[in-house]
Amino acid sequence: MGEFSIFHWLIVLAIVLIFFGGRRIPEVMKGLGEGIRSFKDGISGTSTTPQPPPQPPAEKPTEEKK
Repeated sequence: MGEFSIFHWLIVLAIVLIFFGGRRIPEVMKGLGEGIRSFKDGISGTSTTPQPPPQPPAEKPTEEKK
C-alpha cells in the first residue's frame, strides 16, 4: 500500500497530457523551474537576474555669461 508502480506513473502522465497537451508542457515546466529558482534566490538573498549598468550622471547645461 502506498507505493507507486510504473502503471500509476503512466496514468498520471496520461492525465497531464490530457489536461495540458503536448505543446503546453514545456511552458509549464519552464515556469515551474523559474519559480523554484526565484524561491531559492529569495531564500538565500541573492539574485541571478542581470542588473543593468549604472547610468552616468547627466551633464548640467552650462550657463554662458555675457
